Parts: sequence; structure tokens; C-alpha cells
Amino acid sequence: MPDTRTAVSEIVTGLGLYGFRDLAQALAARPRFIANVDDDVYDQLDEAFASGTHADVFRVAWANGQRFARSTDGLRGRPPWSVEWKGPHKPPAYEQIPADLRVDHVYLLSCKYGSKILQNASPANLFDRALSERRTSAVDWFDAVAPTSYGEFYTEVVAHTGLTGLPPDPTELDRNHREQLRKALPGRWPAELREQWGLVAFEIARTSADRLLDNISAKGEREAFVWRLLRLQAAPYFVLGADLKNVPLHYRVTTPWDFRTRFALRSVDLWGEHAGQPLVRWRVDVHDRELDTDRVIEGHVEVRWSHGKFGGVPEAKIYLDTPHHAVAGYQPLDNGS
Repeated sequence: MPDTRTAVSEIVTGLGLYGFRDLAQALAARPRFIANVDDDVYDQLDEAFASGTHADVFRVAWANGQRFARSTDGLRGRPPWSVEWKGPHKPPAYEQIPADLRVDHVYLLSCKYGSKILQNASPANLFDRALSERRTSAVDWFDAVAPTSYGEFYTEVVAHTGLTGLPPDPTELDRNHREQLRKALPGRWPAELREQWGLVAFEIARTSADRLLDNISAKGEREAFVWRLLRLQAAPYFVLGADLKNVPLHYRVTTPWDFRTRFALRSVDLWGEHAGQPLVRWRVDVHDRELDTDRVIEGHVEVRWSHGKFGGVPEAKIYLDTPHHAVAGYQPLDNGS
């Protein structure tokens, strides 16, 4: 069974496309024209709706579906011929477009609620390959960019925990070693290690940012990186969701062609920040030809272990700090009026 909150955000958006009087009527009808939604899933939705669980998500998802149905960029007031729900299945490979619903075999809808994360990537994919090639990496990024300071810090950690039987080099840690360290270091770093880790983290962040800048030194490389960063694809798709304050989001993600037609890329900058963990800030400056004004897109990257301290290889979570509706390349949906 899918996660209830996820099922609500995605399927209720689909129900909102069809013109039912209200959500209660739509749920009672249990329409079969949303592919891949069976009675077990409708039972799950009914139970959540009756209990008031995820009431805000029900409300926003229903309104977002109705908005797309009315929008001139969407269905323009007509009912859809088909709606297909992707459901909880795993994709056969990496999917460039994060679609949850497909409408009329053409419109791709991504239902995104309560998240500022643009994408998860391996540090090597982000900083060495500028998001151009996605493949599994077992590289310990912290050792790759700050081998001396990270190794010295690891030695201090082992001494502080008093654990025995650990290898002398952090790159030699196996799953059992990592689990021992994770359990020995819950919560924040101990006060005795905090300052040293802050310095190591800043070196990791600064070096990571410099590596990415070196890899996008040409103008064309910077422009292509921005397209990948914002997840612009060859075909447009739509994001229907809500921000962290549950304010509705509804916008069309345009294509690189659209972006280049309207915006002139001025600069791309990245820098490391002292933040207690490896944190890279990023900023994109563009000129909006249509409005004859300059615009800024900002965000940050958190480089961190995926499962607690020393737990697995580090990952890079890319966050968008600029409000979605203010991002160049994201076009807000009208309400069809």
C-alpha cells in the first residue's frame, strides 16, 4: 500500500480534474477512470478523509486538480480522457521528469507537498559531473575532497568514542563499523569534536563548490547546468502541490528552449558556508527579456551522510530557497478565468 499522505496528494489531485460537485462525492463514486487505483486504495483514502487525517492535503490537492482542469495551460475546462496514477511502483530506471499522474497521455503532473528539495544526487554526480550523468557512486566524498583533515578528524572520533577494532582509515569502514560509530554518536556532535568538525565541513563545502565551478567554466556548460539544476526537460510538465506552510503551488516547468528564449543567463556562483555541516550555497542570476528586469534564483546543497554519522556514503540534497512561483523557468498556472 502507498503512504497515505502520498496517495491523498496524488489521487485527490486526479479526482479534482473531473468536475465532481465536491470531494466527498468524488470519493463516494470511486471512479474507475483513474488507472491503477483499486478498492484497497480508495478504502485508504476514505478512512483518512473520515478521520480528518491530512485534511490540509485533501483540501489543497482537490483545489489544485480543479485549477489544472480550468487553467488555459491545462485542460481548459474540459474533462480528461484518461488519468493514469503511477502509484508506489519503482521506475525501471532514473526518471528525468518526476511525474505522479499522466493525463490524456500528454500532461505530466508532479504532486509535491511540503518539500524544498529539488533533487537528491550523489556528490560526485553534482560536483564532478554537474548533474549531467546519474550513476551509482560508492565514493566517500568527504575523503575525496578533504582527505587529510577528514582522516585526522576520524582519528579523533575513534579516540573519543573509545571503540576498538575500527580500521585506521575511514575509507576502510565496513557496514558493521559504520553501525558502531552511528550508535556511539547520536544527535549533535559532542562538544569536544564540534569545532574540528565545523572546520572539516567548511573545507568539504568550499572544495566541492570550487570543483563544480571548475566543471562549468564555459558559458554553455553553465547554462546546461542551470537547466538540469531546475529540472527543465525537453517537454514541459506541471507541479501541483504545497509549500512548507501548506500554501498551494501550481506552476508549469518550462523547457530549455523556453528558458533560453526568455532569459539571458548572467552568472552562476557557488560557495561554501560555515554551517556546522558541509553546506554549499548557489545563486543563479538571469535577465528577463520579457519584463526587462534582472532575477535571482537561490538555493543550497547539504552534503551529509545518508544514515547518521559515518552511515553510508555521503549524499547531496539540493534545496531551492527562492519561492517556486518566483523562479525563472517556472510559469504559474492561471485559474482559467
